[in-house]
Amino acid sequence: MKHALKAAALIAALAPPLAADDLSEALIDYMDFATYDAGIIEPAQLTEDVFHSIYFVDTRDAEQFAQETIPGAVNIEWREVPSRLDEIPETGMVVFVCNTGSLSAQAAFAARVMGRENVLVLQTGLRGWSSHAGYIPDA
Repeated sequence: MKHALKAAALIAALAPPLAADDLSEALIDYMDFATYDAGIIEPAQLTEDVFHSIYFVDTRDAEQFAQETIPGAVNIEWREVPSRLDEIPETGMVVFVCNTGSLSAQAAFAARVMGRENVLVLQTGLRGWSSHAGYIPDA
């Protein structure tokens, strides 16, 4: 709940001004649609054919991104997602990644509330991907 409130505050601060009712309605619409597994993809589901159709966004800071990431990923720090939403494709599968899934979940929540229904979170993050991925391309 604490993270959801922080995400809502972030959205409110970075997005064009919304009436409180509009923000509340957007949050309610998102939460009404969401199931426990909605908006996530697990590392084992990243088979070779799926992997090559995904636009990966690494939501960690630039230093962590430079040390290790999923091949082909772009770096948009989680807190910058609302202000850089126009850099994220509106169609196709977009997967947000961080170390464990917590920061990318906040970024995905913001993106979804702002209308991006094609955004998923990599469950267990980069750590899970490196040990349980269905496919890891050669470096």
